[in-house]
Amino acid sequence: MLRLTDLKLPLDHGEAALGAAILRRLDIDAAALTGYTIARRGYDARKRGAIVLIYALDIDTPREAELLRRFADDPHVQPTPDTGYHFVAKAPPRIEHRPLVIGFGPCGLFAGLILAQMGFRPIILDRGKQVRERTKDTWDLWRKRQLHPESNVQFGEGGAGTFSDGKLHSQIRDPQHHGRKVLAEFVKAGAPEEILYVSKPHIGTFRLVTMVENMRATIESLGGEIRFGRRVDDLLLEPCTDGQRQIRGVTLASGGQIRADHVVLALGHSARDTFAMLHERGVHLEAKPFSIGFRIEHPQSLIDRARFGPQAGHPILGAADYKLVHHGRGGRSVYSFCMCPGGTVVAATSEPGRVVTNGMSQYSRNERNANAAIVVGIDPADFAPYDDSGSPLAGIALQRALESHAYVLGGENYNAPAQLIGDFLAGRVSRDFGEVQPSYQPGVTLGSLDSALPDYAIAAIREALPAFERQIRGYAMHDAILTGVETRTSSPVRISRDDSLQSLNTRGLYPAGEGAGYAGGILSAAVDGIKVAEAVALSIAGS
Repeated sequence: MLRLTDLKLPLDHGEAALGAAILRRLDIDAAALTGYTIARRGYDARKRGAIVLIYALDIDTPREAELLRRFADDPHVQPTPDTGYHFVAKAPPRIEHRPLVIGFGPCGLFAGLILAQMGFRPIILDRGKQVRERTKDTWDLWRKRQLHPESNVQFGEGGAGTFSDGKLHSQIRDPQHHGRKVLAEFVKAGAPEEILYVSKPHIGTFRLVTMVENMRATIESLGGEIRFGRRVDDLLLEPCTDGQRQIRGVTLASGGQIRADHVVLALGHSARDTFAMLHERGVHLEAKPFSIGFRIEHPQSLIDRARFGPQAGHPILGAADYKLVHHGRGGRSVYSFCMCPGGTVVAATSEPGRVVTNGMSQYSRNERNANAAIVVGIDPADFAPYDDSGSPLAGIALQRALESHAYVLGGENYNAPAQLIGDFLAGRVSRDFGEVQPSYQPGVTLGSLDSALPDYAIAAIREALPAFERQIRGYAMHDAILTGVETRTSSPVRISRDDSLQSLNTRGLYPAGEGAGYAGGILSAAVDGIKVAEAVALSIAGS
């Protein structure tokens, strides 16, 4: 087959228009077109009212060789790439110690799935609960203000990605097409087939719940085990003659031990107690940059009109998203992150006495508000006022300080502090809601957000909002709402690894995914899980 890219058609083109466009573009007759499939469909919305769809198509034709010769200099006519997944190893008949995967978010899910598909029968440990029990516990915080520290938005089957927009696009380099494997497995588990070709695929929370359960069943059918309520509290380490250590297993919170020579750390970005344990055990960690800020909410209809103009509401376009960035005069970058069209702002803390926000939406994206994080980049030099010891965990101290203060500002009942945009820009305390009603549960407390973030972050966001208004008319509308605080955009630490994907100083330990500092989002975390699973498989098969 050959891949034809950058084929543009009007948004409302008819069913026959795509085939006709292929014939024109390749200058062939209908008899030479055996069939085609859509490899990718995006859109160009730069001209409002004249939005066009952009296709990449895989063409089946008996004239393939001739067409490739004729279009040899055309980058938009190429052989269809091999995007199929190829296993790198097969488990030997006998494995003395089965590989362990710690964490069952997107990274641990795919690390475990790939290892199971290659016959390695992994044992997967998660400190939280199965996804449906976890969902009930999460709703306890949202509806009853009752936090379950081991079962919440951050911890449990499916990881933090379960309570999100379910976005499945990423800007990572993926020459081996691991992302395609991720999408294909999601479709097998119940995701709509359109995620295989739309440019910005998403699933939504409710669908993710069922999909995660189906993937768990697949792993178990292949001999893998998933054990919930198993928090890892220590590592079993053996010194090596060259000064490094070899992992020999883990100790659980219950006191039990599990032997393993290959352990995948797929912790997620909020496993703060586990980061502290790793630091105490001498595993190489380093502080890394991340971002802090607020959630912002607008009417989704405002974003739709700004992005799509008169074509807003078209079923192919759906709810509009956006991506904004502003490079401030003080050298701070402010940008939108984790934009959730037609979604809600959710309580995402995992520790008592703290408030954290995140965004979530369902597959339909039909809630009234659009929300996104508006965040400011910070680096380890900014952590010193909260922990000046030089510890790689200093970023966690910053996060905890901001989250604890947000809890106080909200009223010490898990309400989140909030402020209207107009009041925030004018430096006034907010007292009443306007057109935009906040979606955050269990509730918000209006006031001032000036003390919710460091002064430099408040100043940077105040500078950025009028700049964003110039890109999206109405963005700085008075009644739009800021809700605080957004502190868990990514991991504040990196668990350093070498080219073999093992810890720099602990053999057999494979840091992976968001918590280890090597991913951001469902797709990139899943891809990293595949890469680490392959490294583990090759190590076991070759030993």
